[in-house]
Amino acid sequence: SSHSGSVRELHSVRPPQAPCRPTAAMVRISVLRDCLNGICNAEKRGKRQVQVRPNSKVVIKFLQVMQKHGYIGDLEIIDDHRAGKVVVDLVGRINKCGVISPRFDVCLGDIEQLASNILPSRQFGHLVFTTPYGIMDHEEARRKNTGGKIVGFFF
Repeated sequence: SSHSGSVRELHSVRPPQAPCRPTAAMVRISVLRDCLNGICNAEKRGKRQVQVRPNSKVVIKFLQVMQKHGYIGDLEIIDDHRAGKVVVDLVGRINKCGVISPRFDVCLGDIEQLASNILPSRQFGHLVFTTPYGIMDHEEARRKNTGGKIVGFFF
């Protein structure tokens, strides 16, 4: 009987919100991560287009950097009076894209080292930073002579 008592003790320790809820409303940890995951998966499946929701300023800026380097085609932003959606045209160039979380501070001198750690080669791939001059890739950050926080990468 003492054994069952100790088991009961264990159960009472658990916080009251433990009973499982329906998992319909998954909490978005990172909107950008969801977005890049969706793009990566669609690219692997060979899709021509992918719809990403919800939308955010960071998502748009990140996608614009990818677009500038020709990794994705057109962006169509759909304003549905909610969080918004983006339709991304894929061109089959993305091998991988991802989020770096937490957003580490990277000073100008460390960009080179970080790039060699994350990217497959010196010739291609881009790190995306958020800097005082906006969101940009690591080459532009180096040209503008600024460090920042790393947001993610694509190659």
